[in-house]
Amino acid sequence: MLISPMNAVPTLKLSVLSIALFQISSAYADTANINSYGHSEALPTATLPTITVYAPVASTNILGTAATLDRNDINSKQVATSDTATILTKIPGINVQSAGGISSLPVVRGLADNRLRILVDGVDSIASCPNSMNSPLSYIAPSAVADATVYAGVTPVSVGGNSIGGTIVVETAEPVFSADSTLVSSGEVGAFYRSNGNGYGANLSTTLADDTFSLTYKGSYAQSDNYTAGGDFKSYTATGNGDKQLPKDEVGSTAFESKNQSLDLAYKNGDYLLQGTYLSQRVPEELYPNQRMDMLDNQLDRINLRYKGELGWGQLEAQAYHEDVDHYMNFGDDKQFFYSDANGMPMYTDSETIGANIKGTIDLTNQGTVTVGAEYQDYTLNDLWPASGTEKMSPNEFQNINNGQRQRIGVYGEWEKQVTPKWTTQIGARYENVRTSADEVIGYNMMANQTRDSANFNASDRSTTDNNIDATVIAHYDIDEQRSIELGVAHKERTPSLYERYTWSTWPMAAIMNNTVGDGNGYFGDPSLQPEKSNTLSATFDWHAVNNSWNIKATPYYSKIDDYVDAVQWDSATNAPAATQTVDRYNVLRYTNQDARIYGIDITADRDLANNAWGYWGLSGSLSYTNGKNEETGSDLYNIMPLNGSIALNHENSGWKNQVEVVGVAAKNKVSDPRNELKTSGYGLLNLSTGYQWKDISVEVGIDNVFDRNYALPLGGAYMGQGKTMSMNGELAPGSNWGTAVPGVGRSFFMGVNYKF
Repeated sequence: MLISPMNAVPTLKLSVLSIALFQISSAYADTANINSYGHSEALPTATLPTITVYAPVASTNILGTAATLDRNDINSKQVATSDTATILTKIPGINVQSAGGISSLPVVRGLADNRLRILVDGVDSIASCPNSMNSPLSYIAPSAVADATVYAGVTPVSVGGNSIGGTIVVETAEPVFSADSTLVSSGEVGAFYRSNGNGYGANLSTTLADDTFSLTYKGSYAQSDNYTAGGDFKSYTATGNGDKQLPKDEVGSTAFESKNQSLDLAYKNGDYLLQGTYLSQRVPEELYPNQRMDMLDNQLDRINLRYKGELGWGQLEAQAYHEDVDHYMNFGDDKQFFYSDANGMPMYTDSETIGANIKGTIDLTNQGTVTVGAEYQDYTLNDLWPASGTEKMSPNEFQNINNGQRQRIGVYGEWEKQVTPKWTTQIGARYENVRTSADEVIGYNMMANQTRDSANFNASDRSTTDNNIDATVIAHYDIDEQRSIELGVAHKERTPSLYERYTWSTWPMAAIMNNTVGDGNGYFGDPSLQPEKSNTLSATFDWHAVNNSWNIKATPYYSKIDDYVDAVQWDSATNAPAATQTVDRYNVLRYTNQDARIYGIDITADRDLANNAWGYWGLSGSLSYTNGKNEETGSDLYNIMPLNGSIALNHENSGWKNQVEVVGVAAKNKVSDPRNELKTSGYGLLNLSTGYQWKDISVEVGIDNVFDRNYALPLGGAYMGQGKTMSMNGELAPGSNWGTAVPGVGRSFFMGVNYKF
């Protein structure tokens, strides 16, 4: 019988979830159980039934992969954060653009949001929000992730498509079955607490299976109040919401609450697997410190059907999915809500996504493998703002995007072959036909150029078809037992998003509600935007000991991007690019195509120090540098992470696992001029964690930002956590809050416990 999370843990609203399914099932299927600290334990095979995991055989050499995080990597981070994107920052070159507590946007080597393809169990989600609040990774809790693979820049075409920055592939655990007709059950329950923000949550997963059917329920809950910085970062306390005040070190609009549930039914017959999953997410509240609006309700319903089969010629995979999103924004408790007789500024977004994929991997024996596939996706978006009050926001409904459509059809082929014992090559090509369109729009009224702007938009060509090409060549060479090199070159193309093409109003109050980067400015689109075209060259040099006691890996890369979607300051009065650039304030900008380039390097290193009676000791570190430039204007690109690195001392002994980590980030002085991007100072952080693993129970505690350092996030954007945020440059009523960056989290103690059964 399935266990309801609310019945199982009545006092703890359920949070983060499952994971152990993969670990438990793997342990039961093998002859020895290797726990997360690398120590073998005998299996209790005499008392427990055997559980097996269904997983088709995968290639051991994945070309073009930046890194893969498995369950053990994720375990060490999920207690400290409820944001899946933040966990990926363990990978060099991966950062996050700050957003809500569970919705940060991953940044891969300077490229983010729609420039990345993000697949969760094969589903290609799209953020349905003018602020990208419901990002794809926000729909999966960290504990539900079995593994996450990041392909950066030079991405195999089989996982690419409509992206130029890379692909993130996240998978939940494979279904588990018993070895015979015996009915078996397994599961996991856990809970966590974080001191900064009073965050807490719990998770539950439970599986009932025999050798043919497997039924799994997962439920999770997470919530937090506002967090505090390491010190005062602002000079004001007023929120504009009555008499409510926020202390000068409290980061307004950082509270959140999230509820996830899923039900998975799998059927196995020999080498065939059919799997159906229903996922439901409800987010009653997620506030945003770098956006003028807050998410006050978000509902996702997703059905995902998948088939995997081993055939005589290779492997066949097929998938179909359907996703509905209902999204509501307005001003949260930390922001001014009433404007004259208007009760806030309600904004409703709904979307429907229908998709289907098919992929065949053909074994050519001595000639390698060929992967061919086809993909289809139909996406519909409506972003409508009801009238509010009787003045500026009335009498009509403001149609931000009316019946936006995006249909994408793609086909690809990829050939991978081990040419010699030392050489492995992969070559692939993909073609995509992408069609976008939107219907005519109207504004609230005739004020503030809404009549002019809507008329211009309605008279424009609002239907575009793009024919995008994706090609990749990768070669891996093992020089000897200690050295290898991987070279890659790729051409990628991306169609602009519906928000980049079809938002239309130059009116500042409407434009500032269209902002996916959190910089406080207002944006509107251009229906004539062309697809971005990126040419990337990268090389990975790997030098390691024969026994892997030390390793150094370096990946330099260079990308030239034609028709990069950047932005220019706009004069709303003349409806033309601004003749002079306005500095030290927020502005209205229009998306435009310009050429850009990005280069950088990612370095990782680790070394075993000792393995003695005191346990295992080792060092691990990383260093990343990215430089992005608009070649037409000479401005630096927005949201480029400055030089950053980390070094950690790791210790393991029996069930203990300990880490001392130092993180360093240089000052951010290269900023985007048109956006008046904020500069930030450099900083260093000390993080401590320790954990113990018993057979079925694990406990982890730690402290992030031990010295309570007060620092600004380089990719945090402009602080919009409180005040009169509907007024551009009048947030402090009167006066602008320009110049205040979103700070990082101050000292935070965290602890978590998991029990597997």
